[in-house]
Amino acid sequence: MSKLLFITASESIQGATKVVQEALENLRKNYENVGVFRPYINGPAEQDTILSQFEGDWGTTRSQVVADETKAMNQVISRFTQFNQGFDAVLIVGLVDGDLANPGELTRIGRTAANLGATMALIIDGGVRTADRVADYAKLAVAELRSVHAPVSALIVLDPSEGSRVAISQHLGSMRVITELTDYALIESTEEESTVVTPLMFENALKDRARANKRRIVLPESEDERVLRAAAIILEADVADIILLGDAEEVHAKATQLGIDLSKASFVSLNDPAYRERYITEFARLREKKGVTVEQAAEKMNDVSYFATMMVQMGDADGMVSGATHTTAETIIPSFQIIKTKPGTSIVSSVFLMLMDDRVLVFGDCAVNTNPSPEQLADIAISSAETAEAFGVDPKIALISYSTGTSGTGPDVDAVVEAVRIAKEKRGDLALEGPIQFDAAIDEKVAATKLPGSDVAGQATVFVFPDLNTGNTTYKAVQRTSGAVAVGPILQGLNKPVNDLSRGALVEDIVNTIAITAVQAQ
Repeated sequence: MSKLLFITASESIQGATKVVQEALENLRKNYENVGVFRPYINGPAEQDTILSQFEGDWGTTRSQVVADETKAMNQVISRFTQFNQGFDAVLIVGLVDGDLANPGELTRIGRTAANLGATMALIIDGGVRTADRVADYAKLAVAELRSVHAPVSALIVLDPSEGSRVAISQHLGSMRVITELTDYALIESTEEESTVVTPLMFENALKDRARANKRRIVLPESEDERVLRAAAIILEADVADIILLGDAEEVHAKATQLGIDLSKASFVSLNDPAYRERYITEFARLREKKGVTVEQAAEKMNDVSYFATMMVQMGDADGMVSGATHTTAETIIPSFQIIKTKPGTSIVSSVFLMLMDDRVLVFGDCAVNTNPSPEQLADIAISSAETAEAFGVDPKIALISYSTGTSGTGPDVDAVVEAVRIAKEKRGDLALEGPIQFDAAIDEKVAATKLPGSDVAGQATVFVFPDLNTGNTTYKAVQRTSGAVAVGPILQGLNKPVNDLSRGALVEDIVNTIAITAVQAQ
């Protein structure tokens, strides 16, 4: 993984380009292969003051940011991901001399640094300010960047007034302050690697993983406009191969009306004998002990959820996403009957990946099991930890209760205590804590008071709720009050991936769920 340094002026400053040149020279002394990337440029790349001097790449234009910032940010992340291959270090250059500074520019630059996972060095102008004013300005600028989770590790003060370094240090503590170009050991700034994971960063990384080893995902609800739009986005981005159940001519006609391209999709009809006859025979065999006849199996294959699930079971698709127009029960009951649970797993459960501003949390079970027993709760905790690891989250598991440690008693607390005991017995390698209240699990200061010395308290990443009422209520409360992106529910514990959508799912929710299902299928 390459070292990343994002260097930018905080405003229009003469001399910022010179600082960038000096920074690049220092990086090249320490690293053999150094790249230069500009997220935003004013116009043609050959006219850019940085790119015209150094071989590099760029993300988008400032005019595109004004038109649609979210789309522009996604383009920057995508271009940078493609560019950042094989470098030992990459210098990312924000605002320099001659750049247009649109309203909100510094905040936008901070969001960009956070989304690219880069630590920042911030250039400020000390020549027009007294030492105290420089310190005040630096404090405000750093606070603005950190409010969008950009990690700022160094300040570069141009033409500093006497005492600037001391004044800034008094305001910002251990912040590295550079006041002379000869003081440019900027390599030190790159040692503090960013740990921020933003929603856009996660979503783009997810699609990259899916794209690297493409899988076939069947979508049985081809009559739904949101599903078709999501399929078109997935196909255009080459994230997965899409199979749509339904009549190809009818779906293409609807796609034309919607102005989307589904030419790369595959289509399967429920009446196609190449599939239907095999599925009827196999479903009757699978459910023979339950008394299912061939005639009853044939009736089940008229249901798109059963048909699509059989496609996954028979290897004609690698995963299924449904639920835009079907209930959770209609989507997942066929998978219980056909695909069944993984060996050693007693229960199929679900999690939501909660994409917070600066990290990813895992909440389970918020969609499937109403009142799990202690044994089932232990399995949910273990499955949730495995799902977290699969998506790059270091699992620190908190089993949530209304009590922390031994502070409370009652049957509900006892059930969580027993679940923790069982989970530790099965997976002693996992970091588990419980019973624990949500505040003690998420907040380090609360944890220091309520459960000092815990490896999980205050830093939990996986939250396992004692029942469906608590889990579903909590995830929706967090989603709606914090602005978190809730990706899921993601089913876990099945032999093959099937995932359920909310009937209120947005197009972007369906896109994310398809990508997740594709990664699970890998």
